[in-house]
Amino acid sequence: MKTDTIFYKLFQEFPNIFFELIGKPETNTNLYEFKSQEIKETGFRLDGIFLTLDSNSEITANEPIYFVEVQCYKDKRFYDRLFSSILLYFYQYQPINPNWYAIVIFDARTNDVDFPERLNSLREEHLICLYLDEIADTPEKSLGLGIVKLIVEGQPKAQESVKQLVNQARAEVKDTAIQRKILELIEAILVNKFPNLSREEIKAMLSLELIRGTRVYQELKEEAREEVKQEVKQELKAEAREEVREEVKQELKAEAREEVREEVKQELKAEAREEVREEVKQELKAEAREEVREEVKQELKAEVKTEMIAKLLQRGMSVEEVAEILELDVEVIRDVAGEQL
Repeated sequence: MKTDTIFYKLFQEFPNIFFELIGKPETNTNLYEFKSQEIKETGFRLDGIFLTLDSNSEITANEPIYFVEVQCYKDKRFYDRLFSSILLYFYQYQPINPNWYAIVIFDARTNDVDFPERLNSLREEHLICLYLDEIADTPEKSLGLGIVKLIVEGQPKAQESVKQLVNQARAEVKDTAIQRKILELIEAILVNKFPNLSREEIKAMLSLELIRGTRVYQELKEEAREEVKQEVKQELKAEAREEVREEVKQELKAEAREEVREEVKQELKAEAREEVREEVKQELKAEAREEVREEVKQELKAEVKTEMIAKLLQRGMSVEEVAEILELDVEVIRDVAGEQL
């Protein structure tokens, strides 16, 4: 959990919570600005400093500077680093304020370490240590201290505290913009404190009524919008696919119908051609048969006539008489008579 980040946001948005935490709630927060400060050429960075505003130097000259450090793990050299950073800050920035305090916020007393004896002269006058796990749970606990206490509470207790804090914020804070900032701060604490929780689980802790308007609510809303958009997209795709399938089906049917029509046409043509060929063949056969019959008939007639001519001539009839009886040309009779000789 990025506790120092949470405290930085907390004290920057609501500096009155810091002064309430150190027991000075009457401090005029308008005289201060809170920022993180890097010590040049050392790599040291102070978590945060409450500095008086230079624009009101005559009024703020006697107001103290507050150096704020958040410590959630053991570090044997913590106090050496802290006071070295503060003294280097004085050397580099030369603030006009004669008074100053080092405020150390531990999540639990177990993360505090032995104080170096060589720094004892600074301890009593300038050091204030606060332990979040020792902040008492009282019905009249302020909203600010309740938010600070939330940082070290376990999940079951945190869920109960969240509802109380939100109800308290709505009852005590009338400005809706500040209410939203408080809700977002509570949300940020939950997100950072319980990183393994999904947005749905955080939503369950806050309830939809409580998180409406916060970042988690907006993210959940955006996710829901994306899911619905995807579902609608899939439905439209399915509908479009069905429509396209039907169109393609109709087109294929039309194409197939045309192809089948052409195939049937060709088949019918082939069948018709075969039938016509057969008919023509039969007709030609009939015609040939008729022609042959006629030829045979003529040939037979000729043979019969020849025989008759021969017989009549043998009976002593003259060529002219035979030609007259058979109604033939005299020359035809003479030719037949010549063949008989």
